[in-house]
This record gives sequence, structure tokens and C-alpha cells, in this order.
Amino acid sequence: MSTPATIKPNNLPTVVLVGRVNVGKSTLFNRLTEKNQAIVSGIPGTTRTNNEGLVLWRGKYFRLIDTGGLTFDEKIQLEPDIIKQSEMAVAEADIIIMVADAQDGVLPQEKELAKRIRRIANKPIMLVANKTDSEKIAKNLRLSEFMRLGLGKPFTVSAISGRSTGDLLEEILKILKKIKKNLKTKITEKEIIQVSLVGKPNVGKSSLFNKLIGQEKVIVSPIAHTTREPHDTLMSYEDPSVIRQAHGSGQVLINFIDTAGIRRKAKVEGELEQKGIGKSIQALEKSDICLFVIDGKEIISSQDQQLGGFLERRAKSVIILINKWDLSPDNSDRQRNDVKKMIYDEFPHLQFAPIMFISGKTGYRVHDIFPLITHAWRSRHTIVPEDALRAFLKQLIKTHRPARGKGTRQPEIIAIRQIASNPPVLNTVIKARTSLHRSYVNFIENKLREQFDFFATPVIIKLSKNKKL
Repeated sequence: MSTPATIKPNNLPTVVLVGRVNVGKSTLFNRLTEKNQAIVSGIPGTTRTNNEGLVLWRGKYFRLIDTGGLTFDEKIQLEPDIIKQSEMAVAEADIIIMVADAQDGVLPQEKELAKRIRRIANKPIMLVANKTDSEKIAKNLRLSEFMRLGLGKPFTVSAISGRSTGDLLEEILKILKKIKKNLKTKITEKEIIQVSLVGKPNVGKSSLFNKLIGQEKVIVSPIAHTTREPHDTLMSYEDPSVIRQAHGSGQVLINFIDTAGIRRKAKVEGELEQKGIGKSIQALEKSDICLFVIDGKEIISSQDQQLGGFLERRAKSVIILINKWDLSPDNSDRQRNDVKKMIYDEFPHLQFAPIMFISGKTGYRVHDIFPLITHAWRSRHTIVPEDALRAFLKQLIKTHRPARGKGTRQPEIIAIRQIASNPPVLNTVIKARTSLHRSYVNFIENKLREQFDFFATPVIIKLSKNKKL
């Protein structure tokens, strides 16, 4: 079954960066997109899965894809997968940019890659000699070596300093106009639901990500930390439960972000994992909704608990996904209920989060995630009318009046007002020199959830005291 959503923006021209390891493709990608999205390091093979971003130049947009560094050595970890990812990107490309190292010159990998690229006869190809950090390096460029690649004269740039990258963008724009690609001057601003997939290493986030978007966009492997950095894919989803007045349809945009597996600092190994986790946390901070993926074959670990706490402290809307449910020896309703009870016992602060049993590998119930996302998004933006809150408070006190603590005055709730949404924040005003017990605050939250639609969303209740007259 195909995904109920389609990838956007699929109507922008696409430029793809290819090259061997350590030629600076990711630095160039970050420079052109003007974002620090891709991890940059001196470690060969840092980029494994394709990165995507938008480039704006002279008021025009195009899509840029950064591919993994190639070695053409099948003994290198994940090399066949990286080659496959690069080939998929090249198939989408309107322009192919082969990036080489001006200081290293032409190596055997460049010759092999150029040989493969020359077979693509119907697409413009540009050769870029990166790391041309000075005029001296430009003058000493071994031009004859680059010319023998058969891809024309190299375009010299320095991604790290930005030298000549503006000229490179001018040339890209010139070629795109020549091949008559549609260069949009404006991308329509719509509400985009930012959704991150989060979980500890090897819980199956990348398999789930591929099933959600309907493409093998990220490498899936049993090797821990195969995914090193967040990967974004913008989708368009037709929500049957909503008809948006502004557009005459229920179309919503969802940006899925596959994050690197996050674990405790004490267990983090090496520079790349540290950087990848840092970027994943940045992605989570910007997300509205988090799909919290838990391995259904394993017991809840301290890493799972720490991630759950992180999501609660950041006031994210959460959907808990019990992955690998296809491998469960018992998938009866009784077992599901037992697992749900166990999950809520382990994560009492995520009682508001719905639980789904899925399989990212087989696709079991993956498509049912989409309506939950849009429901959570609407709930996150719920604004309760003032008259409804007044009626709610009246009924609340009638049902259960707040108790007086030992040695304290009888608490009295003056008003409940909503002061923010996304996430919803409500201010409860109480009588001066009195206080509410935490259990009663929890009671208010539960009653709010019963009466109003705060599905999968934390409700923040703040307490304030009215000034004594």
C-alpha cells in the first residue's frame, strides 16, 4: 500500500552534488543553502544518506541534494547503499555537479565517477574544484588533470570561505534558464506541521521514515548510528476530516524529520555521533509533534525514559509508536492493553500521548499515523472561548471543590483563562494567600481533556494569585 501523502516541492528544479569522500560537498551544501544542516568533519564518509535543502538566489529557488562521499570500495561500510542513494539522486537531477578537491588533484575515484557520469548524456554536468581557498591555489591548479576527466573546465570555489560561490550560483541559474526549468520566485507560505521521529539507536526510525514518505530515502541497516544527521522530507497530505476554508480542501503539509538515535552522553562514541545527536536535538526543538518510537521487542530502557522526559519538558505533542510489533509472539488485545499500561506506568508524564502498535518494516498500520498527526496539530492550536472556560470552572467547582490543606486557608479559584496555544497554556487565578495542591491541578487538566480537544498535546497550567484589595 502506497503512502497517503506525496512529496513536495516536486516542481522545483533539482541540483545534485556528487563526489568522493572528503572533497567538501557538505560544506558546499551548507554554504549554498545558508544553513548549518549537514554535518561537516574531517572523517571520511561522514555523509551517508542524501541531504536535501532549498537554495534561494536572485529571487529564484531550486532544490539542492548533497550525496554521500564515494570510495567505490565495496569493503567500506555501507558503500553499496551510499552508491544506490547517489544514483537515485542523480536520476532526479536537472544539473549534476561533480565536486573534486583542488588541492588533492584528480584521484582514481574521480576518474571512476567521471566515467560513470559521462554516460548520462541528457543532463548538464558541472565540474567544481573545491578548496580553492586562495589565488595561489587557483594558479597552481593541475588543470590538465581535470580536463582529462572529460567534463570541461573546472569551476574553482572555496566552500569554507565562500570564494566564487556566488559565481557558481549564477552559472547554475543560467543553465536552469537555458534548459527552461520552472524557477519559482515565491514558495507559497502555508502551515507546515513539523514532525520528528525520535528514539534510541536501532529502534527502526529509518525504516518507518521510508514507509511514511513512500521512498527509500534513508539507509536502513542493523549497524547502530547508520543515520548520523536529521533528514527532512516535505509531504502533502489530504486530510479527509478537515476542509480548509482558505484552500477549499483538506490539504496539509507535513515535514517529516528522521533524527539520529539519541543516547546518554556517557555512551556517545566519537565526534560524528556527538554532532549528529546535537543536530537531532535542534530538530526536536523546532518540531511541533514527535513520533516517539519504542522497540516492541525490548524492555523500556533508561535511554527511552530520558527521551520521554525530554519531550515532556519541551511541551511537545507526542504519539508513542510501539515498533516491530510484527515480531511480537502475542499480538492479542489483552497483550496490547498490558503493554499500554506498562508504557503509561513507565512514562506517567506522557499520559496524554496516544499509543499505536506498528511495524516500520512491513508497513503495518503506518498509514494510520497521518490522521493522528493532523488531529494532534489541530488540538495543539485549540483555543477555548472565554465563556466556555467560565462554564467549565463553574462545573469543575460544583463537581469537586479544592480541599483546604493543613494550616492553610480555603483555596478559591477566581478564573481560568487561556493565554497561549501551540502548546495550549492556561492561567488559573486563585485567591490571594491560598494555594492549590498539585493533585487538584492534575484534576483540572484531566477535566479539561475530557471537555475540550487536547489530543496528544500537553496542557500547561500556570497558577497566579489575584492581588488582595
